[in-house]
Amino acid sequence: MATILVVDDELGIRALLSEILTDEGHSVELAENAAQARACRERVRPDLVLLDIWMPDVDGITLLKEWGATSLLTMPVIMMSGHGTIDTAVEATKVGAVAFLEKPITLQKLLRAVEQALAKPAPRPQPGPASPQPLTTRLDGLVTIESALAPANSLPLSTLPIGPQSEQVFELDRPLREARDAFEKSYFEFHLSKENGSMTRVAEKTGLERTHLYRKLKQLGVDLSRNKRSGGL
Repeated sequence: MATILVVDDELGIRALLSEILTDEGHSVELAENAAQARACRERVRPDLVLLDIWMPDVDGITLLKEWGATSLLTMPVIMMSGHGTIDTAVEATKVGAVAFLEKPITLQKLLRAVEQALAKPAPRPQPGPASPQPLTTRLDGLVTIESALAPANSLPLSTLPIGPQSEQVFELDRPLREARDAFEKSYFEFHLSKENGSMTRVAEKTGLERTHLYRKLKQLGVDLSRNKRSGGL
């Protein structure tokens, strides 16, 4: 996955974006002002930057122009603002931003913007190594490798059930609490597998708050470490 730098002077915004993006499998770096953003960009060379416009020292547009003028705009940049206007959005895209997000940022818009920005990285001044292939391509590669390593007398990989299935059998001749817990555990394991271990997406799909979801999964004994490993592929 990608390394994403989040630049925002609001601690709450940094924490929220970091939690969501980390849950999606990305590596997240944080900066609260332009000085920290410059140092972080030089240190980690992020694949994407989420940059707030209104910051107390140097605003985001100025920093974006600075990176462009010094040939440091080698990664896509998404601008963010809670007081944005059409003129601001137009100016940001003219000086190199690939997208503009208005606060409060919804989960769907954030993930869609990040996905699109990473799919179309900013032009690099000099030819460099090829960009990492999308996650789906890597997953296809893993399937091919696993098929090649499968024993000759085994069933094709496509015919084998992978992960929790949508249809399962439950033993009803047991106390209600045990039967309910067994169902709920299978239910959440199915959705975690379906969403590649993303707690954010599972919370959205099942209608639970993330904190409540974490408590519920721990109570049911769901192996969260396994799902995190699966989601990080």
